[in-house]
Amino acid sequence: MIKKFLFAFILISIGFSAQGQYITELPGTDYKYRTLHMADDYAGKVVCTLVKRKPVSKDGPAILYVHGYNDYFFQRALGDSAATHGYNFYALDLRKYGRSILPDQDAFFAKNLSEYFADLDTAIAIIKAEGNRDIVLMAHSTGGLITPLYLQSKGNKLPVSALILNSPFLDMNMSWFMEEVVIPVISFIGNYFPNLEVEGKGISQYAHSLLKRFHGEWEYNENWKKTTGHPKKAGWIHAIHKGHQTIQKGLNLTCPILVMSSDKSIPETKIWNELYHTSDIVLDVKDIQKYGKMLGSRVTCKQIHNGKHDLILSNEPARKETYQVIFSWLKQQSGK
Repeated sequence: MIKKFLFAFILISIGFSAQGQYITELPGTDYKYRTLHMADDYAGKVVCTLVKRKPVSKDGPAILYVHGYNDYFFQRALGDSAATHGYNFYALDLRKYGRSILPDQDAFFAKNLSEYFADLDTAIAIIKAEGNRDIVLMAHSTGGLITPLYLQSKGNKLPVSALILNSPFLDMNMSWFMEEVVIPVISFIGNYFPNLEVEGKGISQYAHSLLKRFHGEWEYNENWKKTTGHPKKAGWIHAIHKGHQTIQKGLNLTCPILVMSSDKSIPETKIWNELYHTSDIVLDVKDIQKYGKMLGSRVTCKQIHNGKHDLILSNEPARKETYQVIFSWLKQQSGK
């Protein structure tokens, strides 16, 4: 009883502290953020950032969104849609991503995906301390790899009521030789030489399909979501490979899970193709559907016709379908 009281007191204290530290990001918007100072890691200081939309109720429910690789939260239309459907909305820029990148920090790097678990723990504690009665965890791409592993680490005491995955990164999208021979070798090397660079920058047709200044309809901070990609290191490959191995053995998550993907994938080339607007050119949707079914006992898989890799950044018909699938599914889970 005393332990429960102390834990509740700590959560309430965190909540009051967080409320006082939110900063309005853009005047005239409903979004604020708070920088969360985490324990130092092997490279030094670390922060993560909790973004919060103006709440629609005092006691939730709430959605916490987690971005993908080379990414950060900028999809305010998602938060606005969540609010329209009665959800308080939060998003987390993980350590070394987006608003959380510190000067001279190695952006996006991790040696183990468990490094992000403390960020999620802290964000969820704050969201609960702010009065939200239940939380839906939503994640995209690499976030969709991190979050199932995070929940698996909690055993039977899941801190959220449901998990929604938008094109989760559950396997490499490479040839058999690369996936079965090259990646395991790099992963092994990365365990001992994590800072070894194994892939440089390159043209990203996916970025071109998103950005308004090329072929898309979106604008975002290109220092945080890099148009030419970012060099990948062996240590990061090691972290991803180990995460994939765990996922592909199957998890036993007990919460309801929605796994979404496009209905097709095509290879990305150096030449622009209009089909990039209607396909996932980052991951293989067959892998997403295959391994998504192995995450737990209550998985629903949905494919979005003509969806892009980030389904909520797809062209309008697919984007509209994505929102319909998300909130119809959530309504089914709540029994309303």
